[in-house]
Amino acid sequence: MTRPTLSVILITKNEADLVGLCLESVRWADEIIVVDSGSTDATVDICRRYTDKVVVTDWPGFGPQKNRALAMATGDWVLSIDADEQVTPALAREIESTMASAPHHVYKLPRLSKLMGRPMHHGDWWPDEVPRLFRRGHASFTNDLVHERLDFKGAAPALQHLLLHDSIRSLEQMIDKINQYTTGGAVRLKDKGRTGSLGKAVSHGLWALFRAYVLKRGFLDGREGFIAAVSAGESAYYKYLKCLYQR
Repeated sequence: MTRPTLSVILITKNEADLVGLCLESVRWADEIIVVDSGSTDATVDICRRYTDKVVVTDWPGFGPQKNRALAMATGDWVLSIDADEQVTPALAREIESTMASAPHHVYKLPRLSKLMGRPMHHGDWWPDEVPRLFRRGHASFTNDLVHERLDFKGAAPALQHLLLHDSIRSLEQMIDKINQYTTGGAVRLKDKGRTGSLGKAVSHGLWALFRAYVLKRGFLDGREGFIAAVSAGESAYYKYLKCLYQR
């Protein structure tokens, strides 16, 4: 029986600090595809050390950009990964064995994220099972500008070994992400016919903070758990506030 092939796809923009570690962790794949949206650092040069399939293009949003990368894939299976993520050796072996005898078309990967160097085991950050491994032709990404998701039919069981995610490395990066994601989230709310208000912003913000810190036991992650919970509250607050002023 022929061994199934794997295409790894990722999108990048100024990820020189981490993209090398990411690509090193998947260099065993049959194909690596990178779609870059105009990096001004060494990202593209680093990527070209690992693959000749690097495309530099404009930025249409997360979902559309990932679909561009997916359209270039030729493998039997596709692994979608972000530049700040790494596949552990144990997960790599599990992916290979799964592809060889897979009864399903889509699989989730358990992701362990770090906030400023601390692995987060509670709050909104864990458990975090993300559908990333799929048989080509059986899934695609939604066209959301932010918080895109993999669109597929059927069950998606989770693998056992971890995908490592070096998510937030500084407060400046956290603030930038909150601003970017809440803008896209406000657009999505508006597209769904939802409205924003100061009351909704405050209530959703407080609820998100309480859920992450208390109900999901974010307090067990110490100082970083509190920071993560506050950022969840801020994200909800600004999303609904931006929706109020969205034109």
